[in-house]
Amino acid sequence: MNTMRPLPRIGIVQGDACGIGPELLSKLLEHEEIHERAQLLVISDQRVFDAGSAVSEIKANIKVISAAADIRFSPGHPQLLDTPCLDPQHITPGEVSIEAGRAVLKTFGLALDLAEAGTLDGICFMPFNKGAMHMAGIGAEDELTWAKQRLGITSRASEFNVIEGMWNARVTSHIPLKDVAGRLSIQHIVEAILLADQTLKKAGYANPRIAVAALNPHAGDGGAIGREEIDIIQPAVIEAQQHQVNVAGPFPSDTLYLKVRDGHYDCALSMYHDQGQIAIKLLGFDQGVSVLGGLPIPIATPAHGTAFDIVGTNRANVQPALNALRIVSAMASGQPHPFA
Repeated sequence: MNTMRPLPRIGIVQGDACGIGPELLSKLLEHEEIHERAQLLVISDQRVFDAGSAVSEIKANIKVISAAADIRFSPGHPQLLDTPCLDPQHITPGEVSIEAGRAVLKTFGLALDLAEAGTLDGICFMPFNKGAMHMAGIGAEDELTWAKQRLGITSRASEFNVIEGMWNARVTSHIPLKDVAGRLSIQHIVEAILLADQTLKKAGYANPRIAVAALNPHAGDGGAIGREEIDIIQPAVIEAQQHQVNVAGPFPSDTLYLKVRDGHYDCALSMYHDQGQIAIKLLGFDQGVSVLGGLPIPIATPAHGTAFDIVGTNRANVQPALNALRIVSAMASGQPHPFA
């Protein structure tokens, strides 16, 4: 690590209070390694933070402050910006809650505001529950779209999943499967390829190798079972190559992820959500990170979700949260992330 470079200032957001996020906060802060990678500001209702600490049985050494004006970053001295938004006694752990959704929007929104103001260099948030956020009135497809709107970003952004150096990007994301084919276009696929190239370069890859998935079984079998590969995907790959991107495909998706796993490519570009998610999570669910690419600052989160089934049992695995913090800290500091 280059000690001459100031450590990035990273905000850690509490996540959905009905899930394992609060438990992960105290487990994350216990790891000395993260304090060597970043200067940390936890954004949480102190009552939620304390409830998570009670589950994990870890008493974190953290200074509590009550206003953004009191933030004073210092390596090895994390701060908790107490953001009153939720009394844990008013929610039921393991159940979707509108109150928890509102708390997520308040704490994540505050983190985005601090980043836009230049106070934070990156954000790592604990798992959100999309159902709770929709109940709370997010008014957007997901947290990525909401963050884009709040930051005034009009260019393409996308979620990437990362597991042990294997990246997965998407052309479409949180839409019904029946709508996928109609949403594909040469332009959208080219934009997705260029964003993948840009995001991996920010993560420390000098020349990212990107493999594009087909939409249909057997990549359409020469048009016998679908023409999207011929009419849309292949032309998009050729156009992206003209932008000096190291990209190939389309490849049948049932073997594509083996090529990424075996190190032939750094990133797979899937046409729809579960095409990539199922493959990448099978390859390492207990390690996975989601990166929100295309935003002005790096944002990452554990890829596993809120895990309502194990809330309160002190069984939450902190490794994906550690990986998320490693990646966002590296991207924020301009250093290669651990798997680049």
